[in-house]
Amino acid sequence: MSDPSTSTPPTAVASERHRLPVRTLVAASIGNAIEWYDWTIYVTFSIFFATQIFPKENAALALLSTLATYAVAFFFRPLGGWVLGRFADLRGRRTAMLVTILLMALGSLAIGLLPTFAMVGWLAPALLLIARIAQGMSLGGEVSNASAYLAEIAPPERRGRYSSFFYISTGAAVLVASLLGALLTQVMDTEQLASYGWRIPFIIGGVLGLVGLWLRRAMPETDQFEENKTAAHALRNPLLTTLREHPKAVGQLVGFTLLSTLCYYTFFSALTPFAVTSRGASANEVFVALSIATALFVVLQYPMGALSDKYGRKPQLLVWSAATAVLIVPLSYLIGPGMGNLLVVFCVGLGLYTMMTSIAPAVMSELFPTTLRGLGIGAWYNLTVALFGGTAPLVIQALSGAGVAEAFFWYVAAGAAIAFLVILTLPETKGQVLR
Repeated sequence: MSDPSTSTPPTAVASERHRLPVRTLVAASIGNAIEWYDWTIYVTFSIFFATQIFPKENAALALLSTLATYAVAFFFRPLGGWVLGRFADLRGRRTAMLVTILLMALGSLAIGLLPTFAMVGWLAPALLLIARIAQGMSLGGEVSNASAYLAEIAPPERRGRYSSFFYISTGAAVLVASLLGALLTQVMDTEQLASYGWRIPFIIGGVLGLVGLWLRRAMPETDQFEENKTAAHALRNPLLTTLREHPKAVGQLVGFTLLSTLCYYTFFSALTPFAVTSRGASANEVFVALSIATALFVVLQYPMGALSDKYGRKPQLLVWSAATAVLIVPLSYLIGPGMGNLLVVFCVGLGLYTMMTSIAPAVMSELFPTTLRGLGIGAWYNLTVALFGGTAPLVIQALSGAGVAEAFFWYVAAGAAIAFLVILTLPETKGQVLR
């Protein structure tokens, strides 16, 4: 068999002797890993750099402003998903994925080198916002295009396994961010972290982004794109077409993405500053607990993807949404000082979440035809993430300030109940040939 990293990705291989195209999967996923590393460290280190970029006289307002900038950037994700998703449908998944990783790398380097408020005044937050907008556009295109790429190179009976590499890369990236957070909080004091330590992970992210750009240059284009690009060019008003011809698919995507994004930003982003600033947890203990749980999250991806290929996507999604609805509020009472409690919160939450993340690219890609896949996922997935994920850290911080932080977890439980009802309407798609 030829090396799949230098030839057309396999679309059908005898199941008894199937060999994963690991080099191709790694090349596709490493960009996603770097994208999510950059995205995650923003919130992870926000408690340290907020008063460097915004006026330090009011630390609470500075943190709130930093998280608001985080949220604003999310609203550029739908634009990035729309523009770069359509670009991928017309010009190819590979080309679009090169653009997204370059934008993210440049944005991360810019944040790492930002002048402080003391140096340039309000120009500092303005430059931060510009860098975050570039990263928001980038990530909006990255998620849809990487998802489509992984789904399109997979044999139908193994799409769950291939899809699992998406969040293997994401989990690995977040694990690196968490370990870096644990290391820096261990070797630096708060003053050092606020002064210059917070810049280190952003600069590392920018450099890794350029490495990812180099790795992606040799990725082959997918057969699905090549076979459908003429039809994609013939489409007029493609965004309206998704609503007119695939309204049920749009509604289903929004329904389960609502809970998925709340889970992601609750466990990977929002709980870190919340546990430290509102519940008195040690920053180092939070980073260590999150790192251990993230390692579990990574390990479970491939087995869960394989289970979906055998037993179906729908049963996994139903268990995930139902269990989250029942358990998220009880778990919230364990957040606070103590490694044991933090481990339970993060391991249970992220362990359940793997039932969704391992198959997310497959489930999303199976909703739309190839001519609309990049745009369909990119626009509607990212709009949902902007509305519910981008605001999660801001909502939990605001509720904490109002003394009703527990309401946030009831909010997540309600999202889980909605997702459960939506998932009931999904058809089973394991083994389905992509349209």
